[in-house]
Amino acid sequence: MPEQPSSSRGAATYQRIVDVATQEFAQYGIAGARVERIIAAARTNKAQLYGYFGNKEQLFDAIFFASLERITNVVSIDATDLADWSVRLYDEYLSRPDLIRLATWARLERRPAGHLVADHDHYDDHKLRAIAEAQAAGRIRKGDPFDVLAMVIAMSMAWSPVSNVYAATAEEPASLHDQRRTLLRDCVSRAVAPDPGA
Repeated sequence: MPEQPSSSRGAATYQRIVDVATQEFAQYGIAGARVERIIAAARTNKAQLYGYFGNKEQLFDAIFFASLERITNVVSIDATDLADWSVRLYDEYLSRPDLIRLATWARLERRPAGHLVADHDHYDDHKLRAIAEAQAAGRIRKGDPFDVLAMVIAMSMAWSPVSNVYAATAEEPASLHDQRRTLLRDCVSRAVAPDPGA
């Protein structure tokens, strides 16, 4: 059973492992990541890494689920303004491209079909309820709340590290990001607008 650090020095080592392993997994995936590189860069040893995390797969899971928590909590949904939410997601992907890469590796190496995580209700329930409430109030279009959620997230990822067309970076001119935010906001607004004939 993995243990939690019990001292400030242990906590610092734990955090170094997480920081280094996040970059390692984001770059190489689960299969390609190397524990030897992680422990060297984190200035620790295998015994400590395994003591804190169990094994390489459990280390990936700890980092991946923490990244889902970050996106869930940092970019809280506003179902009455899904366009603004999509822009805030865009900004989060710019500031933390490693989080999107982790999700991509999880999709490629762990769950190629269906929901990305087995416990998806934990991450999606409050979002789906918010969308359903906005639909009931006539604020956004009808349809399966999960499909609306998936579509808005996909639109927000149009320029993310997993884009099949173009991956944006934070180093690009601010004016370019503003242009994309404006386009994204407008497209999502139109996509989720209630049907006037309904």
